[in-house]
Amino acid sequence: MFAFCKPVSSKKRFLPFRRLNEDFTFSLYEKAAALPEKDWDGIGKKNTIFLEKEYLKIVETGEHTKLTSRYVIVYCKGQPCGIIYFQIIDFKAAVFGELLDHQVETIKSKRLNLFEKYIDSNKDEVLLRLFTCGNNLVSGEYGFLFDKKIPQEQAHEVLLNIIDLVSKEEKLARTISAILLKDFHVPLKPKALFEDENYSDFFVEPNLIVEIPANIDSVSAYIGLFSKKYRNRAKSIFKSSEGVEVKYLSADELKLYEKQLYKLYEGIFEKAKFKLIKLPKNYFSSVKSIFEKEFTVKAFFYEDKIIAFASSFLMPDGSLEAHYIGFDYELNNQFNLYQNILYAMIDEAIKNKRNKVNLGRTAAEIKTTVGAKAENLICYIKPQNTISKLIQKPFISFLQPSEWIPRNPFKEEEK
Repeated sequence: MFAFCKPVSSKKRFLPFRRLNEDFTFSLYEKAAALPEKDWDGIGKKNTIFLEKEYLKIVETGEHTKLTSRYVIVYCKGQPCGIIYFQIIDFKAAVFGELLDHQVETIKSKRLNLFEKYIDSNKDEVLLRLFTCGNNLVSGEYGFLFDKKIPQEQAHEVLLNIIDLVSKEEKLARTISAILLKDFHVPLKPKALFEDENYSDFFVEPNLIVEIPANIDSVSAYIGLFSKKYRNRAKSIFKSSEGVEVKYLSADELKLYEKQLYKLYEGIFEKAKFKLIKLPKNYFSSVKSIFEKEFTVKAFFYEDKIIAFASSFLMPDGSLEAHYIGFDYELNNQFNLYQNILYAMIDEAIKNKRNKVNLGRTAAEIKTTVGAKAENLICYIKPQNTISKLIQKPFISFLQPSEWIPRNPFKEEEK
């Protein structure tokens, strides 16, 4: 690594144009509002909503006190050449109780057993401060962007230098701390650079992607590509939702129904395998007020009550990004709410002439029944002290994808 810059006091770390070497400098910011638009947007070019200033402002001003954001603009010979987004999250000991319940019996370690006992008696203590390059609220590569003129190897070297500096200045050396780089579709290169810096790579649950053929103009035409078995299944799913009205919600309506939507969202959140951070309570109306055309929320009404909703983004790259959902678990089987939500996402993509739907992680097998295919996601983690090294193996094991059977609903091609 080539950095000459060293960690500095909190008073100096937000000074602009800190020097990394003869060519590269960087500026660190606490708030998205303070980012110089010309420099930040000049790199992002508004190619991804999740790195736009206005979206990042919503994330940082939420009610979740566990989340702190940091922003970096990198300059090469005085010209902006890269942007980096960090989230810092504190986790209490209780979060790790379930993790160790699953893993400790398979790992013969006296230290780990003692650690489990410690967690049981200190559930409310902050045990892990996670320093993430990326966004823990969404899946995908939303941690950094560099100008294509910067060679990839050089960009990654600059990235790791800045991660090292900023993380040290955030005083991460506590009981447990770790650095996470998240959600890459292909391994970061060069591999040796990340190995030399003691990063371990691991897979998390895959993204599920639906490709929409160019000649498809309706959901009916889409399921027409299915085999008879899956066509009948889809028709049965649609029929089960008869009596349920699906309606787009405006920004004003989102404010009106905010509490109902949030309660449905919380039901999903509480069942998550590993709970990170909750959305701000006014998240959906706030996003809609800024991204009026790009962001949609479909609500499913039954007897004048919202029983499910699905939110999505029309992304600048021509895809549709499925975002947060919620549904009434007690009514899910009666109305096939979850699978109707999946088809609602596909319907939204087709109506907006999108060629791809990113359905996100979780429930991989069910998503493949509507035509999704899995794309692996790679993360990198770097423990910061002895205890974090101890918990790294069970932590990674806990986050790894569970076994599932991919389904293929499409007609088999003629041989």
